[in-house]
Amino acid sequence: MFFFIGIVIVIGSILGGYMPHGNVTVLLQPLEFLIILGSAIGAFIISNPKPILSGTGKQLPRIFKGPPHDQASYLELLTLLYSLFKLIRTKGLLAIESHIENPEESTLFANYPSFLKNHHGVEFLCDYLRLMTMGTENPNVLEDLMNEEIETHHKEAHGVSAAVGALGEALPAFGIVAAVLGVIVTMSHIDEPPEILGGMIGGALVGTFFGILVSYGVVTPMSKNLENYAELDGKYYECLKAGLLAHLQGCAPAVSVEFARKVLSSHERPSFIELEDAVQNVLPV
Repeated sequence: MFFFIGIVIVIGSILGGYMPHGNVTVLLQPLEFLIILGSAIGAFIISNPKPILSGTGKQLPRIFKGPPHDQASYLELLTLLYSLFKLIRTKGLLAIESHIENPEESTLFANYPSFLKNHHGVEFLCDYLRLMTMGTENPNVLEDLMNEEIETHHKEAHGVSAAVGALGEALPAFGIVAAVLGVIVTMSHIDEPPEILGGMIGGALVGTFFGILVSYGVVTPMSKNLENYAELDGKYYECLKAGLLAHLQGCAPAVSVEFARKVLSSHERPSFIELEDAVQNVLPV
């Protein structure tokens, strides 16, 4: 939603300032657009490995969405953690084994449908709970392992945003290439009248204009959007980590989820009262 609003403002401002002084049809140069966009896409493919290319296709739709997680999804996550910690406290670690082995079929996880849709989040939580059932309960060891996994997840997400950012930086140069080619064509018609030459030179300069516009008005903001999305998504795993480590250190379920709640940003963090009300309504397993 906001992406489209931003694009409309960028394009509208530029065209609104240009239209009183020039003919908009001059800016329509399909061959210039082909040279710039085609070359940029080709360079993007050359410079990035397959995981980045496939990751770009998967992550680009995020630009049209809002933040990856809102207050409601975090409240659900914290309530799920409370349910798991309470079950472990009352019935022991083995009580969660059936739930973490098949979370999609678990009666416990079924109460938290939004979390189940987050496949990486489900895998992250279940993997560390599984390690705990296998006897790995040293908080320091698990914290180091979690940090490594979160860092890897960050690098994968930021790899795509960095690649898109590099594409944005290259577009002005491809715009210059298109402009130079336009000038070459113009020079081959040097014997034409001035009004025709002027139109040809203007058309050639559209390449520079278009490359800069797409770079700084579209692609570079897309890169920043993906980067911000990755940062916000990382908080989800920091929240999981904080709750699991607090539980491993012997904190009560209510205290463990409070540790997890505290790592969240203020605009997405449920209040203490909201969380307390939510955990009081947890269904027994």
